[in-house]
Amino acid sequence: MNLSLFAGSAFMKTHGAELAKHGLDFAPVSNPFASVFPDGSWCGVSTDTAATTARIAQLSAADAATWTRLTAGFNAEAPHLFGLLGTKMKLHALAYFMLKTLRGKGLSGTLDMTRFLLQSPRQWLTQTFTSPKVQAMLAAWGMHLDFAPDTAGGALFPYLEGMAGQAFGMVLGKGGADTIIRALTGAIEARGGKIECSQTVSRILHQHGKASGIELADGRKITATRAVIAGVAPGALPKLTGTQSNFDAKMAGFTHAPGTMMIHLALSGLPDWSAGNDLQSFAYIHIAPSLDQMARTYQQALAGLLPDEPILVVGQPTTVDPSRAPDGQHTIWLQVRMAPGTIQGDAKGEIAATDWAEAAAPFAQRALDILDRYAPGTQAKILCKRIVPPTELEQDNPNLVGGDQVCGSHHLSQNFLFRPARGHADGSTPMQNLHLTGASVWPGAGLGAGSGFLLAQKLTGK
Repeated sequence: MNLSLFAGSAFMKTHGAELAKHGLDFAPVSNPFASVFPDGSWCGVSTDTAATTARIAQLSAADAATWTRLTAGFNAEAPHLFGLLGTKMKLHALAYFMLKTLRGKGLSGTLDMTRFLLQSPRQWLTQTFTSPKVQAMLAAWGMHLDFAPDTAGGALFPYLEGMAGQAFGMVLGKGGADTIIRALTGAIEARGGKIECSQTVSRILHQHGKASGIELADGRKITATRAVIAGVAPGALPKLTGTQSNFDAKMAGFTHAPGTMMIHLALSGLPDWSAGNDLQSFAYIHIAPSLDQMARTYQQALAGLLPDEPILVVGQPTTVDPSRAPDGQHTIWLQVRMAPGTIQGDAKGEIAATDWAEAAAPFAQRALDILDRYAPGTQAKILCKRIVPPTELEQDNPNLVGGDQVCGSHHLSQNFLFRPARGHADGSTPMQNLHLTGASVWPGAGLGAGSGFLLAQKLTGK
């Protein structure tokens, strides 16, 4: 739902005008996210800096002062951090980035930034804020990218989402996130390109270490003189090439994050949040009350257990874009995080099923009961419900292995120069003319068009 990364991407800056001609349209959000807590309180980030700071001040005067300091320094920090996320992960490009950073921040500032990039969310948040609620509000964003509170390298994302959410807000796709797909399709076809859907690629054609095209399940062969680009999870690549090499072993061993269950609801009205109906104006509501609960939920899912108290991300798109539902009605969705791709048991001891076909409904009910605790009566407003367990997410998109929505863990050993493997962060493979792209390639998950645009620049010599 959140298309902010795409709207602010280098690709959008270059091709935005063309995409707008083909119908790309955004709905701006001034209240991007908030968290609710068991005692009926809440805290949220808005583009109104004074309002955000006042909410934090109600929890901690010291944290409000810290927030003001971070806000004042964000414009100076943003070029370095966003610059890193947009840097090509080649040694010479990384060296150039570090040199620019040293010039801009000095040695001590560069070392401080490096330490920050290595910290876990809990380390940075507990060292920076005193209120557990402020810590939890920001830490929830780490869970979006597989950074539980105690995972090294995750501090960046709570910081960036908090600061960027306040500075820029959020944007949704007007009428639906597929506004991107429709605009890109129109642009490609206007340039003479052709898109085929619902076709299965059975293998990548290659000879003497050079890719030359693909073969479809129906026997058709499509040749490529310039490049074969595979937008697949790394583990799928050796199956398509039929090769066995050290590179293929690394692709097969690529680590995926725990899964997610999605619940889509059509409602007769927005949730009535116990903490106050001001929350109805926010795009995202996190039900992630504490760092400890997030850490426990993550570990349970890693162990193959259905979490006893899963983290919920509640999306309220129709509060921003009413065109997504009939007048007076609404849609919301729940991301239930985390959820094991393969069920070994239930941390709460209530669900006996170990296959998603039988476990999906009772686990979804657990999530809906949690939602009702924070927004009583929501279940009574349900007009239609659609439960999508991790297995179905993978069936719909094989790149979401085990329901992993980010196509691979972003932990330090599999990020930056090592995403998806050392020497291949630019999507290159040992096979000439064969390239990997997508969320498994640097700069990773999120609708930022990063890996594809960097590859396009490489292939066109720009």
